Amino acid sequence: MTRPAKASLVTDGNTIKVRLEAERRHTGSLVHVDWLRFTVRTRNAPLLRSEVPVESDNIWDEGYRLSQLYKLLNEVPDCDRDSCGQAAELADRVASLLGPDFARSLTLGKGHDFYRHRWPILRNEVECGWVGFGASSESPRQAAQASTIHVNLFGAACTFAAFGWREKLADLCDELKADITRCDLALDFFDGLSGGIERVAQDYHAGLCDVGGRRLKIRDVNWLKGRSRSIYIGSKEAGKETNVYEKGDQLFGEDADSNWVRFELRYGNKLRELSSDMLRRPADFFGGASDWHATVLAEAGETFTPEPVATDGRLAPMTVEAEVFRNLKWSFQTASASIAAAFKFLGDEDFLRLVTAQKLPGRLQRFNPSELKAAFSAAVSRPLVSEPCPALA
Repeated sequence: MTRPAKASLVTDGNTIKVRLEAERRHTGSLVHVDWLRFTVRTRNAPLLRSEVPVESDNIWDEGYRLSQLYKLLNEVPDCDRDSCGQAAELADRVASLLGPDFARSLTLGKGHDFYRHRWPILRNEVECGWVGFGASSESPRQAAQASTIHVNLFGAACTFAAFGWREKLADLCDELKADITRCDLALDFFDGLSGGIERVAQDYHAGLCDVGGRRLKIRDVNWLKGRSRSIYIGSKEAGKETNVYEKGDQLFGEDADSNWVRFELRYGNKLRELSSDMLRRPADFFGGASDWHATVLAEAGETFTPEPVATDGRLAPMTVEAEVFRNLKWSFQTASASIAAAFKFLGDEDFLRLVTAQKLPGRLQRFNPSELKAAFSAAVSRPLVSEPCPALA
């Protein structure tokens, strides 16, 4: 793959920065929505218009676009034809809400994320999002997915959409009873963060990033390299992950020595229900993620009312119980013979040394002791060999 020239990097980076700064002035908010995904059930999706399209040779005419769609529908299998039309209508509507620079592609594409097909959404003939439909297989899980249509808008769409797009998309999600499955909230320090990205690592080890007394997972990238560094705090599995990275290095190249640091809070719908108000009030939801997020946002100069996104109280116990069940089942089926031998032949002191002062298994470290105690009590009462594991949320 050919790497872009430095001049191209700088030009693209400056264009993005100017656009983000203009958005701040227009909205009055320092927090930018940088990615959006939502799912609509086909029963709630817009219906394909039934009028006969007017033939036209002008690609800019509505009649031409509709005539191409109707021709394509005849090539789509019957089982996907209705969804194809509904997905096209939804893609058209989303593109119109993003602004005049956006349009649905006239060419149907191969699906992503287990959807069979997708309608690309284009800006300047470059894909910046898509609307997927149809299941990629006949499995029970995919059969359920076949009754949905999914919208995925990349960062490029969110950055260059016409001002006011967030509120319009929020209203659309409400109208269609959509489930928001991902929403990224970005806070940029264009001129640098006090203490730099090293300060984020220090905050973490000082416990400032803890949530509810719990130390979150951490992962770093390119730390030893000293440039283009990223820190990930939290986890996708828990539905809340913050990526702090050197955005200037990404956009301008490392030689530019930019101080631009971005905090990108990535919310997912695992264990959480994401409200459309995230699109209307992104700063409130960024500041509500934790005391640490609120401190960083206040330091940037934002005025906000923290809005936490609580873990779904119904899903969380199911998840911890499922993880504990898997761990306990493995212990009974795989490790029990070794544990029994150690118990029989080791002295008390050595056996206690074996089973105490050990770290929790990685999959259990994100739960607190009270959650684990309740989950172990529930899991041990199940037939550990014959009963299937509870489904993970």
